[in-house]
Amino acid sequence: MVNPRAWLAEGISTFGLVFFGPLSVILAVVAFGEGLSIEAIIMISLGHGGIIALMVYAFGHISGAHINPAVTIPMMITKKIGIADGVGYIISQIIGGIIATLTLVAILPEIGKPVLWGGHGGPSELLNNSAMSGFMVEIILTFFLVVVIFMTAVHKKAPKSVYGAAIGGMVFLLHLVGVPLTGASMNPARSFAPAIVSGDVGLLEIQWLYWAAPIIGGIIAGVIMNYVFVKKAEQEA
Repeated sequence: MVNPRAWLAEGISTFGLVFFGPLSVILAVVAFGEGLSIEAIIMISLGHGGIIALMVYAFGHISGAHINPAVTIPMMITKKIGIADGVGYIISQIIGGIIATLTLVAILPEIGKPVLWGGHGGPSELLNNSAMSGFMVEIILTFFLVVVIFMTAVHKKAPKSVYGAAIGGMVFLLHLVGVPLTGASMNPARSFAPAIVSGDVGLLEIQWLYWAAPIIGGIIAGVIMNYVFVKKAEQEA
């Protein structure tokens, strides 16, 4: 049985991420310049971690607050959500992200650079612009994000009062270390929306990395956490 209310929750929460996350990038550039200073990285990390924590608390009881196809797909594979709802979630996430990006462009029309709309432009010079290195980084980052999600929001014995803070805190940490490397996507919808709205060829060409790597990392984490830890707790309940 499909749940359109949950689809709407995913659309709204993903709008929140793709609005406030890139807005933190824009404001960091305004405040600290285009270089990745420590202050800018902290501001961007707080923007992404904060909105994720708040959306998880706001909509976790409605849809689970996946806010991310790389979370929804492992949930589908491990049968935590049905196929129809999972597809609805992903479509809603993408639409919510695109509307958020269009809103940013409408509010800040003078911001012409796609990176200021929060686009992820591929592996940085720290990785020698290596697509393979960036691919591995995104797999690892998303793996640990989904580990935290399964072990806090999904695991029956986890304290539910802190799962939003745990997930938001992990997003904050992953951005601290990941922004200088790949932009720390970990979320296809988060990367796709600025790329598609901007029409920037470079952002569009690198989308394969920001879809494939997070989904692979998420599936690996979801399957391991589910069959090693989560199912055991469900059987004991």
